[in-house]
Amino acid sequence: MTTLIECIPNVSEGRRPEVVAAIRNAAVAAGPGVLLLDWTSDADHNRSVLTFLGDGPGLLRAMEAMVDEALRHVDLTKHEGEHPRLGAVDVIPFVPIRGATTADCVGLAKQLGARLAEKHGLPIYLYEDAATSEPRRNLATIRKGEFEGLAEKMKSPEWRPDFGPGAPHPTAGATVVGARSPLIAYNINLGTADLAVADRIARSIRHLSGGYRFVKAMGVKLEARGIVQVSINMTNYEKTPLHRVFETVRSEAERFGVPVVGSEIVGLVPQAALVGAAEHYLRLESPASPQVLENKLLDVAFAAKEE
Repeated sequence: MTTLIECIPNVSEGRRPEVVAAIRNAAVAAGPGVLLLDWTSDADHNRSVLTFLGDGPGLLRAMEAMVDEALRHVDLTKHEGEHPRLGAVDVIPFVPIRGATTADCVGLAKQLGARLAEKHGLPIYLYEDAATSEPRRNLATIRKGEFEGLAEKMKSPEWRPDFGPGAPHPTAGATVVGARSPLIAYNINLGTADLAVADRIARSIRHLSGGYRFVKAMGVKLEARGIVQVSINMTNYEKTPLHRVFETVRSEAERFGVPVVGSEIVGLVPQAALVGAAEHYLRLESPASPQVLENKLLDVAFAAKEE
């Protein structure tokens, strides 16, 4: 069986299309057999999310080349954006898709972390399933204080990196590398410019504030559109589905007299998450996935290939 692993690096650049193009092209050129499935840039966040698919060796080459290119262009001492960030290349997660395990992805995270630390003098933190201690499982905990507070944070023995020097890279900060299950980046836009409303709603749904176990959320101001956003990471869509989060945000927004004006998914999303939302809103009485035409065609194609 062909091994397929997804890798979703987040780069702290979303305002210069030519720089984002150079970064993603460097990755594709260095990793034969690695596919660029998707990329999204956000100027307000000043961040780009890239999605690659390939095998382990190809992804390692691609990510090393991508970081090389990113560090040539991204200087965090001059960086501004709404999204929290620790590094020029902020986070690189590996996700097992087909013929690979979480352990395989943990191994890749450690290999890449060691390479980047040695090559660039870049501090590396391992997170989620690759974490070396419980506090480091949570990306938000590692990233607290962001680039500006990193030098002081790293003076504590508790925050020595897993690889690399005990001080930040002067322009690239630190990078977080790990292995995890599929994550959905889901943003809900509100018809108000009041950031306090988005912050209140984010607190009501995120796990750290007593909300849903598999939800991370924060309020973000979208200056270009004159509105605010509840920016959400859903770490287990099976246990906390999309429709439940959407309905909770809509209900909370109504308390403030604020409408939901739209939502967006950043990057790729498992089909089952969208099918689950369809089943809920259409009130389907049986599972919809077996009835999806494209699923049946793929099943037939894979069966024919493996015979």
